[in-house]
Amino acid sequence: MSTMEAFPAVPGGVDLDALYAAPAERIQKAVLDRLVDVHEQYLQVATFFCLATASGNGLDASPRGGPPGFVRVLDPHTVAFADWPGNNRIESMRNLAQDERIGMLFLFPGLDVFLRINGIARVSAWPDLLATLSENGKMPKSATVVRLNEVLFHCGKAGNRARLWEPESRLERGAVPTPGQVLARLTGISQEEGAQLDTHYAHAVRHDLY
Repeated sequence: MSTMEAFPAVPGGVDLDALYAAPAERIQKAVLDRLVDVHEQYLQVATFFCLATASGNGLDASPRGGPPGFVRVLDPHTVAFADWPGNNRIESMRNLAQDERIGMLFLFPGLDVFLRINGIARVSAWPDLLATLSENGKMPKSATVVRLNEVLFHCGKAGNRARLWEPESRLERGAVPTPGQVLARLTGISQEEGAQLDTHYAHAVRHDLY
């Protein structure tokens, strides 16, 4: 089934060039194939990015976080980051075994700017590399090495539309179901088991980081 067959009520055939102006020349010139000093200054303080990968089964996006500078610059064309415990689906790394393309979108709390890196990547378990990516005395099992082909800054309009960094944008815990309540709904466990999972989750998500 084609995309439009999946959405029969949505007309297609949009001429994007007729709707949108071409990027300004200064915007195009700011897209580089290597890191320069200003990129590295942002990476030195970066603590969070969203990671996009692909495979024959589709696309995937997942969060990555760490202390400032957890994404290491190896040279002007290469960065690397460690893999730390999560839910063990390891979809991003499995995807890279099929499709080396990767996208990284960095968020900087409080700043109205994003940094994007696109490239190709491979998973490595080279001990010398893992040693440079250790955190809190822990060695990762593997790392992802990214050879970039595009790096660019992205304006912060989306963050402002979302009021992302405004204190009033913070959600109260009771605004949506807890992780335990979600699992109870999706997997059929009891509410009591869900409550126990919430207790475990609240501790693990803050303390079982490595």
